[in-house]
Amino acid sequence: MTIGSRIREAVEREAGAIQAEQVLIGLGYTAVKLSDGRTGVAYTFRESAVSGCSVFMGIRPLAGKSLADLVSLLDSKDRIESAVGLAAANAAANATPQKALAGDVLDAVNLRASDRVGMVGFFGPLIPFIKSNVHSLEIFEENVDKSTDLLPANAALERLPHCDLAFISATTIINHSIDDLLEAARNCRHVIVLGSSTPLLPEAFQETPVTCLSGIVVKDPEGILQIIAEGGGTRFFKPFVQKWNIPIKESP
Repeated sequence: MTIGSRIREAVEREAGAIQAEQVLIGLGYTAVKLSDGRTGVAYTFRESAVSGCSVFMGIRPLAGKSLADLVSLLDSKDRIESAVGLAAANAAANATPQKALAGDVLDAVNLRASDRVGMVGFFGPLIPFIKSNVHSLEIFEENVDKSTDLLPANAALERLPHCDLAFISATTIINHSIDDLLEAARNCRHVIVLGSSTPLLPEAFQETPVTCLSGIVVKDPEGILQIIAEGGGTRFFKPFVQKWNIPIKESP
C-alpha cells in the first residue's frame, strides 16, 4: 500500500460528515479549512500548473465538498490537485499530537559526527547546523538552481541506501515519489519526513522506514489563510503555527 493510500484511509475512517469550508490555492502553499475550523496546508507546485488562467481543472466548487472527496485528490497525478488532497488530510490531522516534541526538527534528531546524511528537498535553515555536525550532507532537489552543490532529485534513489540519516520533504507525497524514496532509505538509522506539508498521522507511517514526522499544527486559521492568499510561505507562518515532531519508532 502506498503512503498516499495509507493517508487517505486514515483520514476517511474519521471523516464523517465534515466538509471543506474554504480552499485556497496560493502561489506558495495551498490551504484547506474544514467546517469545524481545522486547517491544513501543503506546498503548491506552481511550476507544474497547466498554462492559462485556470490552474485547477478538477471538481468544482471545492468549498462544500466532503473531506473524503478532497482527500481522494491525493491520488491525482496533477500536482495542484494532489496538494489540495494533502492539505485536506493535514486539516483533518490538525490537532496537538500526543507523545510529541515541540520545536525544530533538529531538536528531535540525534546527529553523529560519522553520519552521512541525505536531504531530499532544500531546507536552507537546517543546512549549516547539519553540515557542521556530520561527516557529509548530500542534498537532492528538482530545482538545482536554488543553490550550489545540489544533486538532481533522481540521484536520491541511488545515494540514500548509503546514508545513515534521511531527511525527506513531505512534498514528495504530492509528486508521488515518497514510496520509492522510503524504500531507498530503508536501511537508514533515522528517516524524517518534514516540512509544513507533513501529515501528522503516525498511523499512516507504521511499518515504513519513517522514524519521525516533523510538521506543523495551525493555531490561527485566519492568519494562515491570509498569508497564503497573499502569496506567502513558510517564512511567514511562524506566528500562526506550532512545530511538532512525532516519533514513529525509536532509532538505534
